[in-house]
Amino acid sequence: MMSLPIRSLLCSCLSVSILLSASVSADTNDLPDIGTVAGATLSIDQEEQYGDAYMRILRSRQPIINDPVLNEYINTLGHRLVSHANDVKTPFTFFLIRNREINAFAFFGGHVALHSGLFLHTRTESELASVMAHEIAHITQRHLARSMEAEAKRSPATIAALAGSLLLAIAAPEAGIAAITATTAGSVQSQINYTRANEKEADRFGIETLAKSGFDPYAMPRFFGKLSAEYQYSSHPPAMLLTHPLPDSRITDSRARAQHYKHANLPYAKDYQLARARVVVRYAGIDDKAALDWLQRQRKKNDPVIQAACDYGTALVYLDNKQYDKAAPILERLLKADPQNNFYLDAASDLYIGQGKAKQSIQLLAQALKQSPHNSVLTINDANALMADKQYQRAVQTLQRYTHNHPDDPNGWSILSQASNHVGNQQEEYAARAELFALKANWDQAIQYYTRASQLAKLGSLEQARYDARIDQLITQREQFLALQK
Repeated sequence: MMSLPIRSLLCSCLSVSILLSASVSADTNDLPDIGTVAGATLSIDQEEQYGDAYMRILRSRQPIINDPVLNEYINTLGHRLVSHANDVKTPFTFFLIRNREINAFAFFGGHVALHSGLFLHTRTESELASVMAHEIAHITQRHLARSMEAEAKRSPATIAALAGSLLLAIAAPEAGIAAITATTAGSVQSQINYTRANEKEADRFGIETLAKSGFDPYAMPRFFGKLSAEYQYSSHPPAMLLTHPLPDSRITDSRARAQHYKHANLPYAKDYQLARARVVVRYAGIDDKAALDWLQRQRKKNDPVIQAACDYGTALVYLDNKQYDKAAPILERLLKADPQNNFYLDAASDLYIGQGKAKQSIQLLAQALKQSPHNSVLTINDANALMADKQYQRAVQTLQRYTHNHPDDPNGWSILSQASNHVGNQQEEYAARAELFALKANWDQAIQYYTRASQLAKLGSLEQARYDARIDQLITQREQFLALQK
């Protein structure tokens, strides 16, 4: 069994969660001087290396939601916050994990993970943004590296050894825990105090970022308060509240801190409500009847934005059940009112494909792409429509551009593999499959598939040279990845 100090390190370093037991003072100048000495032992480049490695492991072990529409939404929202954050030193990537537990965590390289359950428990975009702003602060203030540095000072381990052990813990949990146990020692209390200091700082910067980005700064204490009230007497609270309790003092102090900023009385955010409806219908793990019941209860809020989101969610239920005759009039009405909305365009494209009208989908997306020629949601939908219309060569061309611009999106590589198969280009099919394996740190399989592609290519051709060069890159990446765990 993992000892308490080890569990504390894993919780604070791997999750860096929003719900740690911290007391936040209303005085924005009373924070302890933690310093930024982490830079002396772990550089930004090294953090990005570890972040990339963690992300590849997560893709192979967690149910990551590869939904283009939701990914566009959370990344647009996240980058709006990042643009107003302090001390941004890395690019940021936001992604969703399919899990009804309330959770969010941040790790090296600007990666912020949100559980889909957050959409079930937040009620406004400001509340969701408050969670994201807090996690952004953990990254900008380099809390993970600083936590590891504090642990390294109490033990013989170097910060690199701790980072490698945490990577190993994700890749092979039993070995990782053993590695951390062998290199970690120290006081439980000192670890808790350090965590509290990090949380105090993250709350302060998070609320500041929230306010500067135009969201309601009171959303953070409001969300904390709702969680506390909902689970105060629960015998089965979320796992996060078990490991990181939420005391009343934190709610009080975050409310006091929010009072330094103006209260923002914002209308319902349309894209947030649409995203919430999409999560409920497709990623909440409930049946169609329960989803429709939820949407019907939401309709009681007499607001046009809520009504549109409920209509959209209802259309998705019909669409997923191939009840196209019921989905069609709803989506037609929604698109007429908001013709450039990607939530609606995505659903309408799927509707036309389901109805056997792929050409109509292509025409719809062509008009939208004139307004947003490089939009990822529209492009991936266009590729799907071209596939449905058996225009495989055009699909290949579209997907080659898409995967070049979005190499970390499994959707592009997966569809490109299928399209290449349809045009009889087996070597490109293998290359696309190889990239899918590489995204999940399955380096051996990736190299194997690229080797097959090289063997099929014409001897001395540019294609063979490209495959061989990529094999060399993957071998180097594999060695670097394995070295990080040592």
